[in-house]
Amino acid sequence: TELCHLVPILPKDFPQLKNDTFLRAARGEETEHVPVWCMRQAGRYLPEFREFRAGKDFFDTCRSPEACCELTLQPLRRFPFDAAIIFSDILVVPQAMGMDVQMVAGKGPTFPEPLKEPEDLQRLQVKVDVEKELGYVFKAITLTRHKIEGKVPLIGFTGAPWTLMSYMIEGGGSNTHSKAKRWLYRHPEASHMLLKMLTDVVVEYLLGQVAAGAQALQVFESHAGILGPVQFKDFSLPYLRDIARRVKDKLKEKGQDVPMIVFAKDAHYGLEDLSQSYYEVVGLDWTIDPRSARERTGGRVSLQGNMDPCALYSPKECISDIVRKMLEGFGTRGYIANLGHGLYPDMDPENVGTFVEAVHQHSIQMNKQV
Repeated sequence: TELCHLVPILPKDFPQLKNDTFLRAARGEETEHVPVWCMRQAGRYLPEFREFRAGKDFFDTCRSPEACCELTLQPLRRFPFDAAIIFSDILVVPQAMGMDVQMVAGKGPTFPEPLKEPEDLQRLQVKVDVEKELGYVFKAITLTRHKIEGKVPLIGFTGAPWTLMSYMIEGGGSNTHSKAKRWLYRHPEASHMLLKMLTDVVVEYLLGQVAAGAQALQVFESHAGILGPVQFKDFSLPYLRDIARRVKDKLKEKGQDVPMIVFAKDAHYGLEDLSQSYYEVVGLDWTIDPRSARERTGGRVSLQGNMDPCALYSPKECISDIVRKMLEGFGTRGYIANLGHGLYPDMDPENVGTFVEAVHQHSIQMNKQV
């Protein structure tokens, strides 16, 4: 072990995968139990996460493959999750394009110099060398694939173009996203130019993650819900489709195929379209009824989600009941259990354990009854 850091960690000869339930569910195949993971499962709700991160800059942590690996593995030591997601952040993409992003305590991600007018696009790096700018994420994925020892698959991820664009213009989080939406109405051409630039970087970034060892990919369109159906079809959906199609085509050339998940939060009006967008899995937030989601997606995709994260504040016995009802709504095939959003920092890890256990137990029961 003394020498292990001297040996370059290469994206090959990975330990064999022991639990492929998540990958099979993503492809709509039969599974013994419903697989489960949680968005932000590597997060502040875990005391060991808070301890490890104490006093360290957020993006410095993101740039350390060893730190990302440790944070990704922490939840797996506690809970029998069926997948891990690499610890990183969606805003590493704007950083790679030359924007300064800082994580400000009590405020969240902040861009000191956001994009204000179309001429600001000239500040961005058009051709991004993802290996050079985001190689630290690839190294983190490769290292984690080795250290996870085949326990569960590792998911790579990215923010989607519209969500990244809105951060880059708003300069941080926002309730209305009115500055970013102003661009869509006032500068549609510049908006499409920026979205295309982001799409090109995202495609290369995702391909780099697969080359580094990612076994599935999730695209987070976290700010979909701020768009109406018309703007969604114009400024979000075409780019989401473009990403999936281009990533799949490139992987096919190499004889590779990894399942892709699209999570467009609050885009309930876009379900039918999202289920015909080259993604194997559509992630759902908690505002969507499971049965209606099944109906509207017509068996074209697997579904992922969608328990209200706040249900984890319930007493343990209630959590089990909420999970059972959710599983009855989705059915056990072509389904990955998750929350409808990420875990919140004040949640009790024990209740997360109850959630995971309930998914496994109820789904095993239900599969026996079929």
